[in-house]
Amino acid sequence: MAYELNFLLTRLVGFRLYSVQFVLDYVQLRFDGPTDDMPVLTCDVLPTVKLSGQRFSPTEAGWTDALRGLISQIVTATHEETGIGVAVDFVTGSIELHPAESELVGPEIATLNGFVDHSWMTWRPGEDAFKDL
Repeated sequence: MAYELNFLLTRLVGFRLYSVQFVLDYVQLRFDGPTDDMPVLTCDVLPTVKLSGQRFSPTEAGWTDALRGLISQIVTATHEETGIGVAVDFVTGSIELHPAESELVGPEIATLNGFVDHSWMTWRPGEDAFKDL
């Protein structure tokens, strides 16, 4: 069965970002919402954050504050497309994953799991939405 872009990611729509965990060299975004699912988006490559019209990269001052500023917001849309990568939209901002090749730190870009039905997705360079890497 072929993987349909944005199929699993779109399940985040309607969920609330309730936690951002900064781990040594990655970030985990935890969601809760209208079902028993407790999705976790683990970003092995640190995402870019857009908040209130400003863009913050992980190397810029204010990036952690911008990411924390999305806590308690509801996911309004998701995007997954080659050339764009993966994006999760909120009312006042978004989290975007489309690293440059120089930003790749391992074999994986991100993983989404935590669904009751055990569905999960791992994004890697050269595959799916990241065919351009």
